[in-house]
Amino acid sequence: MRRRNDRASLVPMLCAFALAACDSPAPTDLASSAPDLGLNASVVSSNGRTADTHDAEVALAWYRLGFQLTEDEAITPPPAARIFGYTGVTLWEAVAPGIRGGKSLAGQLHGLERVPRPRGIVHWPAVVNSALATIQRRFYTQQLSTKAIIDRENAFNAQFAEKVPPEILKRSILHGHQVANAIWDWSTTDGYELINDCAYTPPVGSGLWQPTPPGFDAAVQPCWGQLRLMLLSAPDACDPGLHPEYSEDPASEFYQQAFEVYDVGNHLTEEQRIIALFWADLAGESPTPAGHSLSIGAQAVEIVGGSLALAAEAFARVGISEMDSFISAWAAKYKYNLLRPITFIHAFFDPAWTSTLDTPPFPAYTSGHSNDVGGASTVMTVLFGDNFAFTDHTLDSKGFAPRSFNSFFEAADESAISRLYGGIHYRFDIENGVQQGACVGTLVNGLQLNRHDLVSD
Repeated sequence: MRRRNDRASLVPMLCAFALAACDSPAPTDLASSAPDLGLNASVVSSNGRTADTHDAEVALAWYRLGFQLTEDEAITPPPAARIFGYTGVTLWEAVAPGIRGGKSLAGQLHGLERVPRPRGIVHWPAVVNSALATIQRRFYTQQLSTKAIIDRENAFNAQFAEKVPPEILKRSILHGHQVANAIWDWSTTDGYELINDCAYTPPVGSGLWQPTPPGFDAAVQPCWGQLRLMLLSAPDACDPGLHPEYSEDPASEFYQQAFEVYDVGNHLTEEQRIIALFWADLAGESPTPAGHSLSIGAQAVEIVGGSLALAAEAFARVGISEMDSFISAWAAKYKYNLLRPITFIHAFFDPAWTSTLDTPPFPAYTSGHSNDVGGASTVMTVLFGDNFAFTDHTLDSKGFAPRSFNSFFEAADESAISRLYGGIHYRFDIENGVQQGACVGTLVNGLQLNRHDLVSD
């Protein structure tokens, strides 16, 4: 498996724009202190199998439920990425002791000091079932969500009861609860309760963000950039740099990029319109951008017939990348407070212009969606390969035709540029956002999860 080292399109793996950040020794230093959980006879499955040799069925089923519950509860993108980040860590920590050379993320992620280990023989799918049920009950709290979680947990436990000795099943369930509760306790120290939808009065001035049509809603999650990061040393560790200076001069770069949004919107092809809608990932209508990226990861695990261990690593790495990418993007958004294209277009080109997608209620720079796919594609490319062809079926149930790609980067390019087709982002929001996310993903790839950790060979 080789790291990708050439990139001609929107996702530059080495994120040269922030080389110092990507070369930061912090992840390696943290990883050096991660306990090697190894593997011993007391923590293999009841049938002698390790977590590496079980299939990914249980993990995939729980993630599919998580995507649906995220949509059902209309969770917005930043909190959704947070949920998927903690869920991924829960899954990894639940099975890491059963993976050959598995390493805990304790000591590698900020504030995560210790996670319980199993005591005695356990059944790894049952551990995962218990852990993911427990952590999802914490995050998805509506009545229908709770029922769906209980039903899924009970259904899997009934299956396990047919082949797993009662004492081992009981021990496995207990261990899953303990891991999930430890991760939940850790999550409660990240500052969420203080910063979630904090009070905010947007600054007023030339070029600054203001509420946009059609709803002119208040700014979403203005303090999200202050949330504790999982891995990055600071919200600007992957600094996107400055955007083109705001200008109303028709000869300026800013004006030209704003005009591009207007012009593309006025001459949108049917294919571009479909792309904009396919990647819209709206809260309440989808599992959000974070869920869409993870859905692609889940499909990749299925394509290769991946093990429980592979699923755990993929979901953990992508989830960590997504949480930190959204924090980084939101820190930039409210640092620069840049107006959205529709505001500029209404003022200088056409006061009646409408975009294909409704503009979301927060500043433009950088694109959070682009951050997400930049990081996720960087992580998944290292896990599954440079030229991993797949067809994305995430939106089949919504009536969209599946879309096929020759690599994760190709999908990320399309997802990112969809924000231009949708009329809600300038090109520099997109390109710098993808680079920002790619930098985060590169740092996440430096985490040590097992002895064979992303070794180029």
